[in-house]
Amino acid sequence: MDWLMGKSKGKPNGKKPAPEEKKLYLEPEYTKSRITDFEFKELVMLPREIDLNEWLASNTTTFFHHINLQYSTISEFCTGESCQTMAVCNTQYYWYDERGKKIKCTAPQYVDFVMSSVQKLVTDEDVFPTKYGKEFPNSFESLVKKICKYLFHVLAHIYSSHFKETLALELHGHLNTLYTHFILFIREFNLVDLKETTIMDDLTEVLCSSSGSSSNGSGNGSSNSAAAQNHVKER
Repeated sequence: MDWLMGKSKGKPNGKKPAPEEKKLYLEPEYTKSRITDFEFKELVMLPREIDLNEWLASNTTTFFHHINLQYSTISEFCTGESCQTMAVCNTQYYWYDERGKKIKCTAPQYVDFVMSSVQKLVTDEDVFPTKYGKEFPNSFESLVKKICKYLFHVLAHIYSSHFKETLALELHGHLNTLYTHFILFIREFNLVDLKETTIMDDLTEVLCSSSGSSSNGSGNGSSNSAAAQNHVKER
């Protein structure tokens, strides 16, 4: 569980930013593609008489499996050669080992760290209890927040680096639907810091605006996103 306690900070790397490439996943002909028109804003809301932790556990586990499955569809294209760093647009992510040591790794290594670590957590009866009467740990919500942050990184990497492959497989509708559902869920329960998701604000605005999503305090998201393009960050 120690892997979740590492902190990450974004900072300029001193390099001159490269010209921003056109984001294929923002093209209207692709953003309108969904596998369902269901109102996800209603779907993510906590049902009456359902325990909050139970709801978070159920949804977090489901998102883990779906995002893992979505990544598996393009995993053969995400290699140590094609993705030498875990990059999303202008941000590079680092992994933190059990001692909190910062590790630079390739994207497939990073994703493997995420999936294997989350798998251990969601199958740990002491963390994600499934038996009646078993209580959730006091740290449960913070662990869910960490898990969601890392799952967001994986989704964002798929869009940033592998949308062409996703498009070729005709799975962009599945990806858009999964992303919309996930974003609305983490916003509903404030599971991921808005600063963490700013990097994908342009996509979020397009996909979630039609799903009843509120700005949730991110009214300046567009200006923040534009400013973020001025330099490469490390996290």
